[in-house]
Amino acid sequence: MEQVKSSLRDSKAARWIVLLLISITMFFAYFFVDVVAPFQVEIEKLYGWSPEVFGMLGGSEFFMNVFLFFLILSGIILDKMGIRFTLITAGLTMVVGAFIKFYALTTGFAATGLSAWLNSFIPAVPSSAKLAFFGFSIFGIGVEMAGITVSKTIVKWFKGKEMALAMGLEMAIARLGVFTVFRLSPIFAENGGPSNSVFMGLTFLCIGFLTFFIYTFIDKIHDKQTGDSGVSPEDEFRISDIGKIFSNPGFLAIAGLCVLFYSAIFPFQKFATDMLASKLDIPIKDAAAYFSYFPIGAMILTPFIGYFLDVKGYGATMMIFGAILLTISHFLFAIIPDESFTVVTAIAIIVILGTAFSLVPASMWPSIPKIVEERYLGSAYGAIFWIQNIGLLAVPILIGWTLTASNPGVSEQIQAGVEGVKYNYRITEFVFTAFGVLAFILSFVLKAVDRKKGYGLDLPNRKK
Repeated sequence: MEQVKSSLRDSKAARWIVLLLISITMFFAYFFVDVVAPFQVEIEKLYGWSPEVFGMLGGSEFFMNVFLFFLILSGIILDKMGIRFTLITAGLTMVVGAFIKFYALTTGFAATGLSAWLNSFIPAVPSSAKLAFFGFSIFGIGVEMAGITVSKTIVKWFKGKEMALAMGLEMAIARLGVFTVFRLSPIFAENGGPSNSVFMGLTFLCIGFLTFFIYTFIDKIHDKQTGDSGVSPEDEFRISDIGKIFSNPGFLAIAGLCVLFYSAIFPFQKFATDMLASKLDIPIKDAAAYFSYFPIGAMILTPFIGYFLDVKGYGATMMIFGAILLTISHFLFAIIPDESFTVVTAIAIIVILGTAFSLVPASMWPSIPKIVEERYLGSAYGAIFWIQNIGLLAVPILIGWTLTASNPGVSEQIQAGVEGVKYNYRITEFVFTAFGVLAFILSFVLKAVDRKKGYGLDLPNRKK
């Protein structure tokens, strides 16, 4: 017992240093995810990418995770190989994928035989897009692997202590990456175009890999102190545990809520800058600056919500309120006509959406350890991220198709260089609203399952 008391985990300073190190990496990862989000129309002009192709880029991040089951595999690797191995693997994978995406947007790639060969099939999709898809899908393997490993790392260091607060702070720092990218990416693009923004995102990821690397030394010291050399035979993950995960009604309810909620958030970020520029009739740089306020609500509120969940609970109830705010936000974007849409209105709705973005994730991720056994917690996170990725793969493509179908001829005019042409996003916002309505319904289903199974989702996380 004395050995455990003297471990690093029981040092508040050590716990928060660990949280800072892993959160820095996720900050840079979130920055890279949306590094080209402000440039939908500019990329259409420079590289000939239609809205469908741009939507495919957003979806490609999740392609290998979904169809090649890399997220399920990532969860199994995490449970079998441990946190340190998985973090290093995730960090390297993100850097490699980011480099390929950057190379796809350079003039050097356009002059290569690889570019010509890629143009020889599916000519409607430019070769730069095809290679960018490939690189972003590799990055997607790394970033989702990092996400589930960071979640398990926080459980390891904070379970029974400030777990929801720690998860909330990690998410707040990651959301700061979203704020930063919409501020800095247009500035980086002023010299060198979108490819320069991608290069800066790649540079940041290299720094993030180093913070993961530094954390592994701390983790190793902790495990030596506690005598933890890995999972014990009786606690070791088994393939049959996958069946237990997918037959757990609480897990299925949270997974469904997760995919619906995130499908109305992350794909929206890909198109939000141009949507605001169109509705407000302002330059892209100004629209990106306004949308950067989106994560402010999440950044400020998520840690406080995490603390409240640790002390008071009500996690399942929080998800209901989050779904309500999500639905209201997208519905307002859809129904307010352009002539009545002002900057103040835009920022107010964006902050409301950011608040929803804090309520649901801050409640959702600390709920998973209450529903599944710790020995296959990594696989459970991997499975829920896999289900989430199905939506994140399909929805950007759906939105790109919807945008083109509801704006006939606009893409062709933009690619032809016609000035003053813009997209109308009303129908796409109704699609996002529908996801919010479904998430609201499923949040009540989750609450009913919790009452029946007694998971304690509305109970405090902190043990007295």
